Amino acid sequence: MYPVNEIFATLQGEATFTGTPSVFIRLQGCNVGCPWCDTKHTWKLDKNHQTDFNSVASKTDDKNSWSNATALEIVEFIEANYPQIKHVVITGGEPAMYDLVPLSLALENLGKDIQIETSGTEAFKITKDTWVSLSPKIDMPEGKVVLPDCVARANEIKMPIGKISDIEKLKVFIKEYGVNEDIPIWLQPISQNPSATKLCIEQALLNNWRLSLQTHRFINIR
Repeated sequence: MYPVNEIFATLQGEATFTGTPSVFIRLQGCNVGCPWCDTKHTWKLDKNHQTDFNSVASKTDDKNSWSNATALEIVEFIEANYPQIKHVVITGGEPAMYDLVPLSLALENLGKDIQIETSGTEAFKITKDTWVSLSPKIDMPEGKVVLPDCVARANEIKMPIGKISDIEKLKVFIKEYGVNEDIPIWLQPISQNPSATKLCIEQALLNNWRLSLQTHRFINIR
C-alpha cells in the first residue's frame, strides 16, 4: 500500500525533464523538515486526514488528505486517465520512505519511464531503470543525513539555493561525497526569489552548473 496525497498530469518543470508531459504521484509522509518546503501538507501521515482514493485522485489543490492505494489501483487510474503520458514522477513528501519497486515495475511493464524526486536521506528501493533526481537536504531541522549510496545512484543533483552559504554547502557536498563529474548539477532558486535566482545564474556560469527555474510556476500550472 502507498499513501497517496494526489495524482495529476502536468509538465515537469524542473531540471533534466523540464517540459516533459508527466504524471505526478505525490506520496504522503516526510521526516526531513525543510523550512522552505512548498508541500508541507504532505509531511504527516495523520489518520484523521485519511480518505478514499477517488477523493485524492480528483483533488486540484494542496490539501493534507491522503489515501492508501495499491500499486494496481494507481496503475489502473493512470492507464484510465493518462494512457498517452509515458513519464511518471514519484515525489512527496519523501517517496524513498517506501518500497517503490512493485509500483515502478508495474508502470515500466506498461512502457512508462519512472523518475523519483528525493532528498537522498532514505535507502532506495527502486528499479534499476528509475531516474533519480536527488535534492540534497543538508543541515535540516530533523537532522537527517544524505546517504552515500543514494548519491552514488543519483542521475542528477538538484540543489535548492537561497544564499551564498548554500553554494558553499554544495561545493563541500560534491567534494565529500565524490560526486561524479558527469552528473549534472542543477541550482534551483528557493521560492523563485529574485536575489536567489541572480545568485544561481552567477554560480552556474562560474562553475559550469545548470539552472532549474521551476518552469511550471512561471506558466501557472501544477
